[in-house]
Amino acid sequence: MKRVTLAAVLLMVFTLYNVMPASATPSSVKREKFEKTGHVFWDIPVEEKLVAFTFDDGPDPTYTPQILDALKKYKAKATFFVIGEEAERYPEIVKRQAAEGHEIGNHTYRHHFRDGYSPAMLKKELAKNSEIIESLTGTSPTLFRPIAGYYDKEIVDTAIKGGYNVILWSWHQETRDWSRPGAAKITQNVVSDARPGDVIIFHDAGGDRSQTVKAVEDILEILYKNGYQCTTVSDLLYRSNSLLPASIN
Repeated sequence: MKRVTLAAVLLMVFTLYNVMPASATPSSVKREKFEKTGHVFWDIPVEEKLVAFTFDDGPDPTYTPQILDALKKYKAKATFFVIGEEAERYPEIVKRQAAEGHEIGNHTYRHHFRDGYSPAMLKKELAKNSEIIESLTGTSPTLFRPIAGYYDKEIVDTAIKGGYNVILWSWHQETRDWSRPGAAKITQNVVSDARPGDVIIFHDAGGDRSQTVKAVEDILEILYKNGYQCTTVSDLLYRSNSLLPASIN
């Protein structure tokens, strides 16, 4: 009986480890050490009432266009961290993202690695995805979001050497939309503690994202009524530190 119980527990841990997306694998490395590099960001303080919506794991043929429609309604800009394999499958969506003024970030080509992933393999993943993004948009990505939010010295060093800024997200703006807690809960998580310079994480692919779509629409309405606007991560960086060209229209 004990063997069966242990096997079941191990199976559950293995399954969670391999399927749960962003923030499911917290880093044990202190944040402050990496912030000192000037290339790793969680929050991007600005004086204006601006926040950055970021979307991981797309594009998705069902949910990404719906999110783009909601953003267009409010003239909001966002940053999409796309997976290379998905960009190859749905190139027209990536082209639409770029054409409508959104920013495209690198989220690796395959979205398969965890800790222990070699720098050489990560370098190839970033390069392959970058080529795809550039071929579709005419612009090479300058932002990288690590898979599952996992980062260590090797991952950060490899990304920086590749010309990337590493973008995580504001700790108080982990929407946990991947767990599908309900659109109202996702909305409350964001609007209850919104601050200028927040980097907010959502997912536009990887499962049923209908709750995310509804929440994005509701959050945009509430934030805009309270004087906020949504811009790209690069625009926040420009306004905060003059690191990158402004992209807001």
